[in-house]
Amino acid sequence: MNSKIEAILAKKGIAPVSELTAYDYPTAKLVDEAGIDMILVGDSLGMMMLGYPDTTHVTLEHMLHHTEAVARGATNAVVIADMPINTYNTPEQALQTARALMAKGADAVKLEGGAEKEAHIRAIVQAGIPVQGHIGLLPQKVKEEGGYRMHGKTDEEAAAIMRDMEAVVRAGAFSLVIECTRHSVAAAITKACPIITIGIGAGHGTCDGEVAVFHDLVGGFPWFVPGFAKPRADIASAISRAVKEYIHSVSMPQ
Repeated sequence: MNSKIEAILAKKGIAPVSELTAYDYPTAKLVDEAGIDMILVGDSLGMMMLGYPDTTHVTLEHMLHHTEAVARGATNAVVIADMPINTYNTPEQALQTARALMAKGADAVKLEGGAEKEAHIRAIVQAGIPVQGHIGLLPQKVKEEGGYRMHGKTDEEAAAIMRDMEAVVRAGAFSLVIECTRHSVAAAITKACPIITIGIGAGHGTCDGEVAVFHDLVGGFPWFVPGFAKPRADIASAISRAVKEYIHSVSMPQ
């Protein structure tokens, strides 16, 4: 296994793991130099970079293009590439997609789904490719589920998510994203899970680490900010101000 991923695994129960999305070379280089543990080339680029309403419009071609750019900018962080919708419908297709993303410089791949994707994850892992799982809210199923909602609210849902975790672990994944899941459920899963858990919208401190969308973190997408996001900057306003100053300077007489 990649030595960078081994270093991440060694943090289980010792130190929190940090993960951020990046979709291009300069962003990857900046977050890598800042010391981030893992960079996710997320299919959230559909909204953040391409203007789509959700991730279901993202293609493998999109992901290959952005993964290659991010890989050029990241030296120390583990680069994880999302597998877009309908590119891992079978274990065979999943492995083909994973290999294509790895060829562009990814250190690992991520796919959504628990028990129903156990064979798919196993096929990728057995080929020597590290996998990050993803359970709880699955953005690629947002249309099927009628929107974004908190998962694990009932005992039945909580038990199903726990079974998903167990399936991902059996399949050999090295880490697991838990998205928009009731905080107590995310904490219980983390306690029972032998691999690294990464929360998003699952409560601070409930998982072994957290992942955030870069634009949410720096205030770069002001048109929509998830309720659980914690912006640490306001680059949208800074960009707007810089452009207005530039326009003014161009308009000034020589």
